[in-house]
Amino acid sequence: MTDADGLRAEIGTQVLRFIAGVVLHNTAVAQRVGLGASDSQFVGLLNMNGPLTPGRLAELTGLTTGTVTGVIDRLEKGGFVRRERDAGDRRKVLVTPAPEGMARLTEEYRAHGEHMERVLATRSADQLKVIADFLADMNASPGEPPR
Repeated sequence: MTDADGLRAEIGTQVLRFIAGVVLHNTAVAQRVGLGASDSQFVGLLNMNGPLTPGRLAELTGLTTGTVTGVIDRLEKGGFVRRERDAGDRRKVLVTPAPEGMARLTEEYRAHGEHMERVLATRSADQLKVIADFLADMNASPGEPPR
């Protein structure tokens, strides 16, 4: 086995450890704030994509619209999201993150964010570019070629 093969294997192992750690942490946070583990992922989608319609949330998650409605109901009851009429089309409803709920979640993830900042601060601009490219490639669809 070459050094590159060993490094690829180590990266694969570390990525799996990272994913497992994130899943476990997200589950613990969701429990502390009274959400289901998958419910909290909707909040992440809203934070990354901005306000979304329930239909778009169903598309992004692969869940039925009925299931999505239940999740939105729980998130709204917990103060994490609001349903708002779309200003451009009053027939549409947008699901929007609620600032007070986001503040609660931000506090729950603060230590992890600070840890990431400390780790990234130890890397050069060239190293950060490699990390950013790697993560972008990993987040691309499996059929897309890497950069």
